[in-house]
Amino acid sequence: MRTIGLDAALDRDLGIGSLERVELFLRIERRLGIRLQDTAMAEVETVRDLIAAVRIASPAAELAPTEVTRVAPPGVPAPTAAQTLIEVLDWHAQAHPERTHVILAAEDDKESAISYGALWNRAGELAGGLLERGIRAGDRVALVLRTEEAFFSSFVGILLAGGIPVPLYPPFRPARLEEYAARHVRILRNAEPRWLITFAGAARIAALLRPQVPSLQGVITTEDLARAGARPMRSMAAGDAALIQYTSGSTGDPKGVLLTHDNLLANIRAIGQAIAIGPEDIAVSWLPLYHDMGLIGAWLCSLYFGIPVVLHPPLAFLARPSRWLRTIHRHRATLSPAPNFAFDLCARRIPDEELAGLDLSSWRLAMNGSEPVSPDTIDRFSRRFGPHGFRPEAMCPVYGLAESSVGLTMSPVGRAPRVDRLARPLFERDRQARPASPDDPAALRFVSCGLPLPAHEIRIVGAQGQALREREEGRIEFRGPSTMRGYFRNPEATQAVFHDDWVDTGDLGYRADGELFVTGRSKDVVIVAGRNLYPQEIEELIGDVPGVRRGCVAAFGVPDPTGGTERLVVAAETRQSGAGRRRALEAAIRERVLDGVGLPPDAIALYPPGSVPRTSSGKIRRRAAREAYLQGALGRAPGSGRAQILRLAATSLTTWLRRGGETIGRVAFTAYVGMLLAVTGPALWALIRLVPPGRATAAAVRAWCRTLLALAGCRVQLDGQARLDSAGPAVLVANHSSYLDVVVLLAALPVDVRFVAKRELTTAPLIGTIIERAGHLTVERVDRPASVADAARATTALRDRQSLLFFPEGTFVRSPGILPFRLGAFRAAVETGRPVVPIALRGTRRILPPDRWLLRHGTISISVAPPLWPEA
Repeated sequence: MRTIGLDAALDRDLGIGSLERVELFLRIERRLGIRLQDTAMAEVETVRDLIAAVRIASPAAELAPTEVTRVAPPGVPAPTAAQTLIEVLDWHAQAHPERTHVILAAEDDKESAISYGALWNRAGELAGGLLERGIRAGDRVALVLRTEEAFFSSFVGILLAGGIPVPLYPPFRPARLEEYAARHVRILRNAEPRWLITFAGAARIAALLRPQVPSLQGVITTEDLARAGARPMRSMAAGDAALIQYTSGSTGDPKGVLLTHDNLLANIRAIGQAIAIGPEDIAVSWLPLYHDMGLIGAWLCSLYFGIPVVLHPPLAFLARPSRWLRTIHRHRATLSPAPNFAFDLCARRIPDEELAGLDLSSWRLAMNGSEPVSPDTIDRFSRRFGPHGFRPEAMCPVYGLAESSVGLTMSPVGRAPRVDRLARPLFERDRQARPASPDDPAALRFVSCGLPLPAHEIRIVGAQGQALREREEGRIEFRGPSTMRGYFRNPEATQAVFHDDWVDTGDLGYRADGELFVTGRSKDVVIVAGRNLYPQEIEELIGDVPGVRRGCVAAFGVPDPTGGTERLVVAAETRQSGAGRRRALEAAIRERVLDGVGLPPDAIALYPPGSVPRTSSGKIRRRAAREAYLQGALGRAPGSGRAQILRLAATSLTTWLRRGGETIGRVAFTAYVGMLLAVTGPALWALIRLVPPGRATAAAVRAWCRTLLALAGCRVQLDGQARLDSAGPAVLVANHSSYLDVVVLLAALPVDVRFVAKRELTTAPLIGTIIERAGHLTVERVDRPASVADAARATTALRDRQSLLFFPEGTFVRSPGILPFRLGAFRAAVETGRPVVPIALRGTRRILPPDRWLLRHGTISISVAPPLWPEA
């Protein structure tokens, strides 16, 4: 018999994962008559930890919900004229500052309320602290906070200060620290936040991440940040960024969905119209605030419509699922969303004694989304809680995604969920969703996710992008006012999903009577001998096999070079040990899949608990599981929390040393270039004072720029010289991303091209002399009459057959991207009938970034595009 020591890990050694912990802790509580603390769900790692948690547990108390509470009087309208989230909160804070907005439920069921006025004032204090630290408009600020007051005030404070919030999930399990850190480094490097706001307990982990994220200036808490005084507010518009929501990463690396104020408000208003949110509604949620369903669907929707929302931390639900239902009872809540697994967990795991006196008759809509909706779960939940007042028509399957803010389709209000039974062979081979006969035991079942939200559209397309008819399966695409602006700093991913104004969801589905049925992820479908197999169906079948950890199964395909098709692989977590038991479990899995879908898996791999990768919201990461399986890394133990912290610290130290070496090299290179400027600058100034002004001066400056770049080792590649020569006198327009741009263009362009620069440069040493002696033009940017006169002079120069070069963006900023164009260059082209020649600069930002004075080596390319002639 195997000996279990006090330091045996619950998950790694005993095979007890998150869902098993719920049942284990409930059994311990019933047997010992105690109540464990919620934090035990996250903090207990070993048997020794569990014993310590039992010792400090409180005596068992009556859990039945008997007292009903009304948290706020009804009758608050929504601010329909608001164009930003800040205007929404400002409206509520001015109209009814004392009204309850959020109720935070603690572990002991004690509750604390946050009013609209208190949130507005606290957010202003935090905004002041961010402005003192130099936050600029558009700067990103990461939020690694729990469900606590600090999250709401920080989120709004960032917006008040002109920043963009980036909510991220906080550390949850010490056993997963390395996985947490690796994922967050990827996110933070993409988001490039200047600050990371967190709570004291997570500051150490965040500090370990900081050396690996060059943009991060500091890790702070709200206590560090708060500054009393006048409330700052930067002006913002409906089209300004309000949020970067990182996707769950269930199908690959996380991507930052950039959402604007009008995206969010359009989605919130459409959801409110679809489900008829009114002043009598009250919401309850335990969903995490870093996830779109919790952040937008629960909090921001409640904020807009002025309805109270009662929030539990996610851990509170996992520790005691009945708490969610009892809170709905106590507050007579009408709206509460959750993913499918939560309904299944309640139906399967809550003991009967915790349901005494429970009344769910107030629950108007139970939005079931964020993951595939199971018809079996709907049946189980409705049967279990029907005697407690839950009505079948309250179950509301929904479909949404971060790229559409949060919601896209909703089931009709007041109708029980619709389940489609399909003929399996026709669907798997021909993708035709035809109804099965009533007695067909092999029928596939899919749940309707309802109709598109008002002002939103969905369509189903085939492999060539052609629109498909009803009951034909294809890729789901959508469009509407909630559609994201794109993936932040990821133009390739953005371009891949946008097809004109339609967005590819990556999901498969079909429509019947206008309603959407989601069948799976397009990249997850396994094709075996011409049949489309759907992983979620296989995973659900295997999850019912005794010995398999339900919800911890991944089904995926791997290439089969010999057969020219794919092999179906099943990776399942189990606590079974011993060769005989594992062989029997494999046989049971094979038989269950064969009975369910008509063919057996090609490979079955059994792993210890915690092996199958999941997202922060609990979804199976099938692509990650597939890659780990092919690399032989699936099931590899992560090690103890202490060992992971040491490895993280070592990684951070290595990164810090590497960056330190890079910094030393950049300092040396910058000093060398500074020496070149110190030696050659005075010589250039003397030379341009001696040679005649005009072409001779421009030639001298061009020679100096070329020499400087050559001595600095910066190679410049020019592509399109012939286009430049054939255009004749033209308006040249170039992107502007670095102070080095001017030097590069002076070195590469013909000497008769005249720059059009801002007038402030005429007072700069050497630069002002070059502008004056070489005959470059300047424009006034503040004084409008002077600006008009300068523009006229530029047009005259173009008529005199002198080519002009403009930076139409006017300036550059730290964040990459295109700024609004100033139209003077294009007006000059139209008035003179001369072409516009676009020029693309690459590499200058890397060598000399904005707001930085340390240089690095690099190659620069200049691409000249074909001339664009004005036609009208």
